[in-house]
Amino acid sequence: MFELCTEGEVARITLARPEARNAIPLAGWDALAETVRKAEGARVLILSGTVDAFCAGADLADFARMRGDAAAAAGFRRATRRGIEAIASFPMPSVALIGGPCYGAGVALALACDLRLAGPGARFAITPARMGISYPQEDVFRLVTLVGPAQAARLLFTGAAIDPADAIRIGLADAPAAELGEIVAAMLANDAASLATLKRGIRLAAAGVRDDAGQDAAFDALIASDAFAARLAARRRR
Repeated sequence: MFELCTEGEVARITLARPEARNAIPLAGWDALAETVRKAEGARVLILSGTVDAFCAGADLADFARMRGDAAAAAGFRRATRRGIEAIASFPMPSVALIGGPCYGAGVALALACDLRLAGPGARFAITPARMGISYPQEDVFRLVTLVGPAQAARLLFTGAAIDPADAIRIGLADAPAAELGEIVAAMLANDAASLATLKRGIRLAAAGVRDDAGQDAAFDALIASDAFAARLAARRRR
């Protein structure tokens, strides 16, 4: 259900199970992780759905088999983590392009990306409380980091859907989908090593890390690099 298309330095993974609004079955999470691994080498990763939906979340058909089986439930949780964390750990910038429903675990997929762009028909809802379950703590952490505890509480406690304008207002989405081309072009114009280092720095900062020897070493190496010297010389010639 995952289609990988690479055009130049941009890799696009499309969730392609429209008959289920791109809900992800249990086996799909590892397939997603494998698809993300195949995209490595791209300078930008775009995650999108089909025309009518981004992702309706996990496939509800799988849950009936977990009744009374804590081990199966834990296996499901670990599988979702493998898929979601594969996106979060992608070494280069990632963008979720969201159109239509983005619900439950679909929001977790979007949260794992660096940027979230919302189309006019996008709808965001996190509905575990309606189902009598919870949300993985890693995903709650990312949600709170983005929108703050009060807005996270509104989304999690009510399960209500919000539109793109509200999502952008609270920080759940970052820009309209129409800006995708401009944003991707700007990233591709920048140095790949710089993007990877900055992404690592953002991830560390989000985890509360104020200083890091690896980031210091990367900073020093980039300043001393031939690539920086070439860009600096080109700027002086303008």
